[in-house]
Amino acid sequence: MKSSTKDNAEGKTRQVKGKIKETVGKVVGNDDLKAEGKDENLHGKVQEKLGKVEKVVGK
Repeated sequence: MKSSTKDNAEGKTRQVKGKIKETVGKVVGNDDLKAEGKDENLHGKVQEKLGKVEKVVGK
């Protein structure tokens, strides 16, 4: 699998995991889990964008 495709897929996966953690953190009232979910979601977005940039650049 190309690096750009891999980054894109992993980024989307991290976003989903982050949203789940954030939602669970909200439901159970765990601010640490909620923050961890937001952080993971953000990292997933960055990784996905990196994959798109790599694809355009042709890396």
